[in-house]
Order: sequence, then C-alpha cells, then structure tokens
Amino acid sequence: GAPGAAVAAASLGGPGTACPLPVSFSLAQAWEPKAVRNPEDPEFAVLTRQGPATVRCEVDAKPAGHIGFLRVWTAEKGSASSSARALLEAFVKAEKGSSGAAYRETTAGALPAVEVAYTVRSELLDEEKEERAFAVATPKGAVVVHLGGMDTEEHRAMVPAYELARTTLKVL
Repeated sequence: GAPGAAVAAASLGGPGTACPLPVSFSLAQAWEPKAVRNPEDPEFAVLTRQGPATVRCEVDAKPAGHIGFLRVWTAEKGSASSSARALLEAFVKAEKGSSGAAYRETTAGALPAVEVAYTVRSELLDEEKEERAFAVATPKGAVVVHLGGMDTEEHRAMVPAYELARTTLKVL
C-alpha cells in the first residue's frame, strides 16, 4: 500500500534555516537539510548544475530510514528558464538517461506549479527508476523541488515527504 502522510517536523527555506531559499516549506520528520557549499564553483558544475538550474539545498532522507534526497534547485530571474514549465522541461532534459516525462499543472501551497514524473535509467542498478519534481515561479526566479531515490521502491516510500513540501510551500 501507499505510505501515509508525512509528519511536519520543521520548516526549511526561511532565515535561520539550513538553506536560505526564495521559498519555504515543511520538512518531514527526521529529514536532514544541508545547504550545498559553493554551488557556483565551476569545478563542481557537473554536480551542482542541471540544465539552467543550480542546486541550493539537499534534504537527506537517511535519518528517516530511506535512501534518497529531496533537492531544491533555483534558476536566476530573467533567465530563459524563469517560467516554472520552461525550467522543469530543461531540468529533466538535462538529466542523463531521463525518459517518459509526463507534465501536469498543479499547485504548490497556494501557487500555480508544474509537476513532472519521469524515469531515469540507473547505470548502477541497471534498471529504470522513478523520479519526480515540481517547479514554481517566484519574484526571485524559478525553483525546482526534486525527489530522486536509490530505486523506485525507495522513491515511492519518500513521496509523502515530497507531497508535504509541495502542499506547504510559500514564497518568501
């Protein structure tokens, strides 16, 4: 069966939280946020950039008993990808091995959002695995919240934490 709703334990994104972001949202219990250090460093671009987006924050599911991360990515305001849909499409396209992307209009908190579900071929496991993300446009640029996971089973077990982030999102 599907896992139940996640319990909100803390907020992420605002001043005084682990990651200053243009948005805030609730974190599931035991999930551990960490700001990405020097995301602009060109030496690490292969790890910190995906298409037009730069990773700002990683929320580790390990303390909650899962293998995966909720990652928050941003794109500069005024870039070609400052619309949520354009950013999300470029983001998915830039992920190696991604396919089968299905986009839908949704909401994140009270904001209009675009969500995508897609699969990525895992070289390590030699299988397809599910991933999903949503994007919103803010006055400071677009934001993507992405949920990966070691495999599809882990991914599905973490969806409640992703949904908690999506439904509690606010622009700061």
